[in-house]
Amino acid sequence: MNKERQKSRIYHQLRLFEEPTEVLRHGAGSEGGTQPSAREESQSFTASSKEPTLTGRLMERIADRANLRQAYKRVKANKGSPGVDGMSVHDLGKHMAEHWQDVTQALLDGSYQPQPVRGVEIPKPGGGVRQLGIPTVLDRLVQQAILQVLEPLLDGTLSNSSYGFRPGRSAHQALQQAKKYVAEGRLIVVDIDLEKFFDRVNHDVLMSRLARRIVDKRLLGIIRRFLQAGMFRHGACVERFEGTPQGGPLSPLLANLLLDDLDKELESRGHRFCRYADDCNIYVQTKVAGERVMTSITNFLQGKLRLRVNRLKSAVAVVWERKFLGHRLLSGGRLGIAPKSLERAKDKIREITRRNRGISLERMISELNSFLRGWVHYFRYAECKSHLRELDAWVQRKLRCVKLKQRKRRKPMVDFLHQQGVPLWRAWPLAWSGVGWWRKAGSPQACEAMPNAWFNRIGLVNLVQKYVQLQHP
Repeated sequence: MNKERQKSRIYHQLRLFEEPTEVLRHGAGSEGGTQPSAREESQSFTASSKEPTLTGRLMERIADRANLRQAYKRVKANKGSPGVDGMSVHDLGKHMAEHWQDVTQALLDGSYQPQPVRGVEIPKPGGGVRQLGIPTVLDRLVQQAILQVLEPLLDGTLSNSSYGFRPGRSAHQALQQAKKYVAEGRLIVVDIDLEKFFDRVNHDVLMSRLARRIVDKRLLGIIRRFLQAGMFRHGACVERFEGTPQGGPLSPLLANLLLDDLDKELESRGHRFCRYADDCNIYVQTKVAGERVMTSITNFLQGKLRLRVNRLKSAVAVVWERKFLGHRLLSGGRLGIAPKSLERAKDKIREITRRNRGISLERMISELNSFLRGWVHYFRYAECKSHLRELDAWVQRKLRCVKLKQRKRRKPMVDFLHQQGVPLWRAWPLAWSGVGWWRKAGSPQACEAMPNAWFNRIGLVNLVQKYVQLQHP
């Protein structure tokens, strides 16, 4: 009977935590009082001095039951891998139903202690690896709760030339602004690449920037502990003295706050620029001016913010010699696709259409369509119809390769070609041919059996057609 009562109590708490009710809107720490809305604090924040500070009672809003519940729903929706404790997103609701009072109290008294993050390395498109730090799901919930309170208050103070990881802003907006600068005649770009930015953020510099805005010492202490949480990798926990690893909900906002000093410095000098996360392009009219800007901004980043500029990847060049967010800027402010973006797309297509994957053609096309739709949607503003036409032909040949190889032996291949209208006297020579699958896929017989209409019938996305639809919705 006691076990049944305990199960009933946990189930009831879980429902209270997950379901919105008016009773819970006043949550822990609110004491039934009314707190200023995010909009009210944001207005007072932006209307005050150059470096205003936020209220000292932010933790009450962060620990509010409704805010924690919203953070839980966001973390649950984002899914993601477990952290070092092995707790999955699925288990988080039950854990919070049992321990939400302990979590709330730890936040309110400033004693919340994050666990180490799980280090994961993923390959970077341009080579090398990117270090991710996966917090536990409970730490992700707390970071999300902090983000939900701080972001509405701080975002309005950031530069209008900053576009990355901000609500209501996107890479396409950054590209549109860059187009305007180029159309005005600023054909030289100062392309600054920060070396391993998220791994090299100086904790003291970042915390000093936060302390300009936040006076709640409980919150500052918890954020610093998140920054200093060890990283568990290769069976050992390594202390961290710098960096804010990608993988936590709070990292993008902290990165934007730090780099806002760069934005303000560029604005004070009257420069035209676009920044998306740590990717910053400054547009000038002459190469001499560009070299001067590169030298002074490099000194500012390394001296004031203690960040490293990758001198091998940074450059002063004509805009169409560089890429920005996967695009090339052309004369007159037109957009094109960067060659590296096309190569990365082909690499992904090769991965999906590997002939030894052992999956059906239908499943392969489903995966391929998912990628192709997203890819062409991202590049919909680029002038790239000829590239898409070539890519369509290349994708179709890859799939002809797969289809022919799946027939395995000569007789099934001939039967398929004959069913598709190829005469037997033409089908058999292809089946007996000793050339490779790629050459067979490009043969007249294969193209006749699997023309564009055949790919349309089996549901393959046509990039050119999709691009035209996006241009004229």
